Parts: sequence; C-alpha cells; structure tokens
Amino acid sequence: MNDLAPGADDHDLTILGEVLPDGVEPADGPAAATPAAGRLSLGGWSWSIFQGGRDPYVILITIYIFAPYFTTAVVGDPVKGQAMIATVSTLNSIFIALTAPVLGAAIDRYGARKPLMLAVVAGMAPMIWALWFARPGGEGLPVVAGLWLFGLIGVLFAWCEVIHNSLLIRAAGQRHAPQASGLALSAGNFFSVITLTFCLLAFALPGNPAVANWPLIPDHPLFGLDPSQAETSRIVAPIAAALLVLLSIPLFLFTPDAPKTGLSLVAALKQAAAHLGGVAWSLIAAAARGPARLREVLGVLVTERDAVIYLGARMLFNDGMTALLIFAGIYSAGVMHWGVLELLAFGILLSIFAVIGGLTGAVLDNAIGPRNAVRLEIIGSILCLAGWLGMARDRLLFFWPYDPAAHAPLWNGPMFRTLPEVMFLVIGFGVAIFVTAQYASSRTLLTRLVPAEKLPSFFGLYALSGTLTVWIGSMLVGLFTAVTGTQQGGFIPIAGLLALGLLGMMFVRGGGKQSV
Repeated sequence: MNDLAPGADDHDLTILGEVLPDGVEPADGPAAATPAAGRLSLGGWSWSIFQGGRDPYVILITIYIFAPYFTTAVVGDPVKGQAMIATVSTLNSIFIALTAPVLGAAIDRYGARKPLMLAVVAGMAPMIWALWFARPGGEGLPVVAGLWLFGLIGVLFAWCEVIHNSLLIRAAGQRHAPQASGLALSAGNFFSVITLTFCLLAFALPGNPAVANWPLIPDHPLFGLDPSQAETSRIVAPIAAALLVLLSIPLFLFTPDAPKTGLSLVAALKQAAAHLGGVAWSLIAAAARGPARLREVLGVLVTERDAVIYLGARMLFNDGMTALLIFAGIYSAGVMHWGVLELLAFGILLSIFAVIGGLTGAVLDNAIGPRNAVRLEIIGSILCLAGWLGMARDRLLFFWPYDPAAHAPLWNGPMFRTLPEVMFLVIGFGVAIFVTAQYASSRTLLTRLVPAEKLPSFFGLYALSGTLTVWIGSMLVGLFTAVTGTQQGGFIPIAGLLALGLLGMMFVRGGGKQSV
C-alpha cells in the first residue's frame, strides 16, 4: 500500500488508535485505574474546580470587561479594535486546528498529563497578568504586544482544554464523568459570577452618584485604583491570572495522572505529527485515485464511526452556540438599548444561570443519556434564540406591540424596568442554561462513544471541532446583518447552524443512558 503512505498497511491506518512503539503501553486503557464507584472522588472535584480557575479568563478578559476596554481605549477605535481582535481570533483558530490534534495524539504516547498542564499554566498566568500594563492609548503595553498576548493566551487556553479534558476519565471514572463535567462548567460560571460581582461592587459602581446610598458600595474604587487610567478595568487581568494559579493547585495535588509511557515529550510530538501527516497523505493519495478509493480508505481510517459523525455535527452546533455567546452582549446592547450597568448585571445573572446549566447537563446525562441530552439542549437553544429574535423594547415575541410610555415601570430599580426587558432577560436565562448544559453533555458524550485508550486523541479532535470552523458563525452573522440591515436578521444563521447540528446528531448511535 505504498500509494497511501510509505510503509503503512491498511490495518495500521487508524486515525486515532495508533500502534505505539514496542514496549510502550497506552497511558489509558481498559486496565487503567479509575476511581471506584461511589461519590465523586477528591481527584474528580479537583479536576472540576480547575475549570473554575480557567473560565473566568473568558468572562473577564474576552467578553465583558477587558476586550471592550482594549478595543475602545487602548486601540482608540472600536471598529478598528474589533477587526484586530477578529483577525487574532481567526489566526488562533487556524493554529489551534493544526496543533490540537497533534497534542492529543502526543498525549497518548507520552502518557502523563500534569507536566504538560504545568507548563501551559506557567505560560498562561504571567501573560494574562501582563495585560494589566495595557494603558489607554497604547502606553505601557503597545497595541501590537497586546494583540500578541491575546493570540498566545488563546492558543495556550485551547491546549489547556485538550489536556484537561483528557484527564476526565482518570479523575472521575466513566460512572461519574457526567457529574464531574457538569460540575466543572458550574464551577467556571460560579467563579465568574463571584469575580464579576466583585468587580461591579468594588470598581464599577463606586463614585456613581446613582448608587451613592447603596449598601456595600464604597465611595471610591478599592485599593486606590485610578479610573482615569482605566485601572478599574485593567485589574481584571491580575484577578484572572491569580484565579488560574490558585484553582489549579488542587488538580496538581489530588487528581490522578496517567503514568509516563517512557517516551520523551519531543519524541511523542514527533511521532504524533508523523502519524497525522501520514493520515493526511493517505487521504490525499486516495482522493487522487478517485472517489471509490477515497471511500475505501476512509472506511479503514475511521474506526469510531459514531464519534466521527458526532464531531462533525458538533462543528455545526458548536459554531452556533459560540456565535450566540459572542454576540449576546452586542445584540442585547443594540436591541434593548442597554448600557454598561445593564450589561454587567446581565452578565452576572446569565453566569448564575449557567451554573444551573452545568448541573442540568449532568442530570440530563444520567436521566436520558448524553446523546439525547445534547439533542434536547440544542432544541432548547433554538427555541430561546427564536424568542430573542421576537423581542425589542417596543415588541413582545414578534406579535404584541408594547409602548413603554403607556406602562408604569415594573419596579423602581436602576435597570430592567419594562416588561420587554424582563422577558428578554428571562429568555437569556434559558440560553445560559441550555448552552452551558450542552457544553457539559457534549464532553460526556465523547467519553461514551470512544474507548478510553483513544480519548486523548479524540479530545484533540474535539478541540479541533470547536475551533476549525468557529469563524463561520461570526462571518455569517456579519453577512446577514449587512444584508438585512438588522441585528435580528444577523442572528438567523445561528439558528440555521444549530438546526444543521441537530440534524447531524440524529445519525449518532450510542451514548445512551447507562444502566446503574
């Protein structure tokens, strides 16, 4: 079979279940030690809590506080800044798509995860902290340096996710994987809520005359931070870095690691790259010989059919979910005319309900199986998105006009005073629950579709499926917004991506409810 790959026979052409060198045993397999039945172990809790330290970076830096500050105050032009961040994100996606599968396959050969995780955390934390020096106007940390930091942190964050996911079965076992996965999502959102609330009370509200008499609100930002130098926004960088380091400690201390196989990391990376390169060459050579030969080779390469179909479907619905999260704040600000205060409160409340979503994912996984749970969560997201499309300050669910001037405020608080705002907020709670539950169930489903010894490589492809086409959702939102001239129109392709992903999930077998 020299026309496929040099030295390769058909029985060796598996994308994920590679043959390891003589004397090297896979780090995970049927005989690998996993936690015994019973409650979630300390190692499982530690694995979950780690995500509580990792995810606040996304909330504090990339969504609600630092990235908007960077585009408006550091770059000085929101449109130009947004374009810069989008370019960095696109380059990130390409680089991660090339490297995440290699990392996942290398973990199979190297075995141990914790040394790799330590290196990634040690690289991420100081880079995140360094964002503190990005002063207004590009002083302190130049704009280009800030963009490089965003890019490098994004790559390390994706690698961190691959390594962390590959530890799931070692940490919790098959039986408790849904509980640990859901708990991890909840922990990420819980600590995000805590940090968002602290930033709101300690830095954003102090000095605002509208809340001068509110309890717990100091007269000035804590720690003597200077708002004129944007220190109240920049402080989230050290906070996110400190959380990452602090909440990684239990994982390193208590979560069981796989043993080393005896290969060095460099050798493992070389073998993984060579193997995946051989697979790519096999596909190219087979395609050159015609569709029939390509189908024959694919039949040999793909040893886990349902997992591959699932990852293909996930590319679609994950793109929709990601676009929904990325543009939720922008959509809310434009459609509901919300300002900074409303958006901060919106972020805090949605993060709280995302905690519920992580726990809901675990409950659904155990009740109906992760495959059906993912299907249900996609349907719920589509329904909530449809509800959002039908809302405006002067309209309820497409058909009922609402005149704010003709109705008394629902309450005398500083925000969310009208019925459309409250309904929009409630629908947002559903978005937070279903999207977060989907992330938890998606991770659990992969562990049910793939043998334990192949999980590290498949989690590399799992990361790939979450990044390879992630730019499509953003591109379609921009295109449809321009064509329709409305923000609602821009959200229509998100529903299409979710629907296509749901269709793909109908062809996935396995991943059903496990008998106790």
